[in-house]
Order: sequence, then C-alpha cells, then structure tokens
Amino acid sequence: MDRRASLHATPYTPAHHLARGRSDPAFRTKPQLAAVLAVRGKEAGFGCQAVVADCAYSVSDDWYLALRQAGLAYVVALKPHRGTWARAGQPHTPIEAAHALTWRDAKRPGEWTLAERHFRDGHTETWWAADARLGGYGPDSPCRLVVATTDPAGLSAKATWYLATNLPHPDAPHAATSPHPPADLAEIVRLYGLRPWIKQSYKQIKDELGWADFQVRSDRAIRRHQTLVNCAFSFCWEPMVRPTRTPGCHRTGEVPPAVWTR
Repeated sequence: MDRRASLHATPYTPAHHLARGRSDPAFRTKPQLAAVLAVRGKEAGFGCQAVVADCAYSVSDDWYLALRQAGLAYVVALKPHRGTWARAGQPHTPIEAAHALTWRDAKRPGEWTLAERHFRDGHTETWWAADARLGGYGPDSPCRLVVATTDPAGLSAKATWYLATNLPHPDAPHAATSPHPPADLAEIVRLYGLRPWIKQSYKQIKDELGWADFQVRSDRAIRRHQTLVNCAFSFCWEPMVRPTRTPGCHRTGEVPPAVWTR
C-alpha cells in the first residue's frame, strides 16, 4: 500500500534571498531539508521501509549522515558517470561497474537476476538487477550498489537505475546484526520503482493549484498556502489509501513502503 499524502512540507529558500547567501545560518539545501523531514516523520511515529530519492540527493554527505544517525534505511539513485576512488584498473563510476558485470543473454544471465515489475493495471515489465562493486560499494559492504535495467547488454540510459542502499544483502556477513532488514534485488527494484509517484501524485499541487506560478506573497503566506494545498489533497487522497475495515474489527494500518524526499 503506497501512501501518497504529504506528512509535512518545508519550502526551499534560495540562497540569494538570504542576507549572507549560502553562508547564512538560515540557509539549507534541499537534501538537508529532506533529511530533516524524514527524521521528523520517524520521530512522529511514521514507520517506513526506506527513504527513496533521486540522484540530486546522492551527492549530499549531510543527507546520508542525517539518515544514518536517525537509523533510517535508504535507496537513492546515483549519477552513472559520477566518479569515486578505486584502485587502478577497477571501475571508477557506476556505469563502469555495471559494464563489468557478466551477461550473455536471458538464458545465461551471468551475474544478473530477473526482477519482474508488477503494476496496478495488471501489466508487467521484465527488468534485471545485480549487485555491482565500486570502491567501497559491494554486496558484502554496509552500502550496496545495485544496478537495475531492462537492457543488461546496452544499459539504456532511459531504463537503467544505479542505486545506493544500506539495506543489507541477505547473504552479507552483517545482515544478522544490521539495524535494517535484508533486501534482495527484487525488493530494491520495487522500492525505487515507487519513487516516480511523487511527480504523478503531486502534479496538481505543483501545477494546477498554482505552486509552479509566480506569486507575489510573503514567505509566511507561501508557507501557509503550501500547507493548505497539502491538507486539501490529503483529504482527497484519504479514501484511496484507507485500509479496508471489517465490521467489528479494529482498523489496522500498514507500514508505508517508503518516505518520499523531494
């Protein structure tokens, strides 16, 4: 069950609106704001299996640190050509690590595992996933690099994900002692596959209700407007996410599979 109603939101204030720019004590980057919101959600009692985010967040050390300190798991996209330290002759970027994986064809997939995706309208898509090695990333490391794609041979840019996660591999030495439950490749693909819903679910908020338009308002007015819009759409979405109730039984809620960060 995916819950798309917003728990809370904080507007991003560009540095040029602050007296000292990026050095102003009040300035926060989007990853920093997102991490604070995720931590607040946990403190408020909202459980989640993982925080999911696109590659805009994977470059922020503060974002990773805040989630780790809060004990939150994450699945975040990496830029395919972003370099990292590694020994000479070894892959230095996620896409190089993906190309180093063995693959022949669907009958001889080598290091790739079938990860079929299922959608609400009933159709399915054939994806392949693998744990790759890149610098400190690996299936037996605290942070994994998972590559998911519809095309292991060509690694199509439009249908390939490079994902970093601290959800341990089921066979990792630290799986039994990790604060997070193990996750196989299919589960990692499923979790990140939920992330695009942020664009679908909040399209009306960002566009139709004027959030993307120029507004001559004070900072406080903008924040109030955002809060009211989120509340309105939460009421609209509530019937869709309400668990089915059996007469005479208590309502049982499901743990949302992910906390969106944007």
